[in-house]
Amino acid sequence: MNIVNYHIRAHDVHAHLFGITLTIARPAAQQVVSLPVWIAGSYLVREFAKHLQNLSAQQGKQAVKITQLDKCSWQIDNQAGKPLSLQYQVYAFDNSVRTAWLDSQRGFFNGTSLCLRVHGQEEQAHQLTLASDGLPSDWQVATALRPVKTTKKGFGSYLAENYDELVDSPVELGNFWSGSFSAGGVEHRFVVAGASASFDGARLLADTQAICETEIAFWHGSQAKGKSRSAKNRPPHDRYVFMLNAVDNSYGGLEHRHSTALICKRADLPRLGQSRTLAASDGYTNLLGLICHEYFHTWNVKRLRPVEFTRYDYASENYTELLWFFEGFTSYYDDLLLRRAGLIDNATYLTLLCKNINIVLQAPGRLVQSVAQASFDAWVKYYRQDENTPNATISYYNKGALVALCLDMSLRQGGKTNLDAVMRALWTRCQGGPMTEADVLTVLQELSGESYAERLATWVHSTTELPLQTLLTAHGVDYQEEAAVLAVQMGLRVTETDGIHIKTVLRGGAAEVAGFAAGDEWLGVLPSEAKGATASGWRVNKLDELPLHLGPAKQFLALVARDQRLMTLPVSLPKTLTQVKLTASPSPQVEAWLAAKTPQKR
Repeated sequence: MNIVNYHIRAHDVHAHLFGITLTIARPAAQQVVSLPVWIAGSYLVREFAKHLQNLSAQQGKQAVKITQLDKCSWQIDNQAGKPLSLQYQVYAFDNSVRTAWLDSQRGFFNGTSLCLRVHGQEEQAHQLTLASDGLPSDWQVATALRPVKTTKKGFGSYLAENYDELVDSPVELGNFWSGSFSAGGVEHRFVVAGASASFDGARLLADTQAICETEIAFWHGSQAKGKSRSAKNRPPHDRYVFMLNAVDNSYGGLEHRHSTALICKRADLPRLGQSRTLAASDGYTNLLGLICHEYFHTWNVKRLRPVEFTRYDYASENYTELLWFFEGFTSYYDDLLLRRAGLIDNATYLTLLCKNINIVLQAPGRLVQSVAQASFDAWVKYYRQDENTPNATISYYNKGALVALCLDMSLRQGGKTNLDAVMRALWTRCQGGPMTEADVLTVLQELSGESYAERLATWVHSTTELPLQTLLTAHGVDYQEEAAVLAVQMGLRVTETDGIHIKTVLRGGAAEVAGFAAGDEWLGVLPSEAKGATASGWRVNKLDELPLHLGPAKQFLALVARDQRLMTLPVSLPKTLTQVKLTASPSPQVEAWLAAKTPQKR
């Protein structure tokens, strides 16, 4: 059988090196291999090959010459059809969900970081063998790959149908907490590395199970009690693994077909003794939202996906204008489905929605770049943010979620359908596969009875403001405005540890007019009429100290340090700027939206 085999071991835990032996049973003559430059779901060329070292090759007992072709590809001077073995190491010290990590406490890797692609054999079966050599005796393995022959702790061999499945199946190694549950008839495993003694694993399992059941019902209908699902209404996955790395300070996730890799603050995990009525803290609510988001991707992007992602090109950028749909609509549903799962209440959901609205409305870049353009530019803008990012671009996560909201409100207002039905119809129309924007427009017209081409052109392909207030108010939500915090009023984004440090100066704001620049340290304030060496002012360490020192004054001098040079900047505060606040009284209309129950399939 022509199987591509990877044998992975800990080459040196303290040097953070994995050792890999790649065996190609039937190589082509002059076989080419390469390492991906990016990982699906994270749209940035990350140059994983920079961590590969000591590549060598042999056929039988004979060393074989290797020629590097470019930054990530190599050609082997081998004969055809005779087993070829490659050995190399990969440095693994990025404690994120995107690459690889190895130390004395934990191991983790994505195949895109460790597994060379054998050109011409991507569709062959790929076997991954994990060795326990050099690792602590209490370590285990977690992965969604199918086991072939493994120990009780999970070490041994696994099989992937092809290279895509191999690199879409991350591996967790270590002495982690593990639990499981069933949702939609599918076994789900949850592993957590780095949890503290207060961690309430039972609650995390119960809440995650509620999320999974809600999402499966969303896509495939509710399961009648005591009845098994028909093949048509089963989830598209027959197994699933959540891998959560709890650390001091980080947050994020990356979706895969049968698993997800997550990272969160250790303090955000649920704790023993906390109330179980609703999410016990903002941090835990955010974690549940992350879990909901990544699990929704099981359908929306890992299967239903942009036509440009029909086959991934691992050697370069893969462009699409549809991230507003696949990331933005997923962001709309992550909090909404938390509400429908009963893990947050209406007020909490509206607070989360309100936060997203304010993020978009306070970003000048929304008037510069459309959300479709932002999707296409993800490779050079979203994942390469700097001090000018909020002025030049808009997040396809945040604005995409608001496009979804506007579509949902507009469809519900029409009285014939809603966005839930549109998502399910798209799944059916595209058979859980590649999708285009034309498919979205077709389904919208079929279900609503009217064309949405003009609205989509305006909301997605232009910088025109979204009709949020009009649509929400018509749907029974009270759309209010209240005074914004001082940073927003001044047009600043700052850090306030050890003084006020300017991160971003927003376009057109009072701070930009005054002459603030990113990197400035704001030291103090003086009266606007202050002159001479004896002028007296106040040291400030946080923005909320300004009203204390300024009183009702709207003009003052800001003392800032820039490149070790002191200067005063004349500031004129604008009329009070506002931010959005949402509330809603209980009503059938609001409940149909926020607490909707997916109808059972008949």
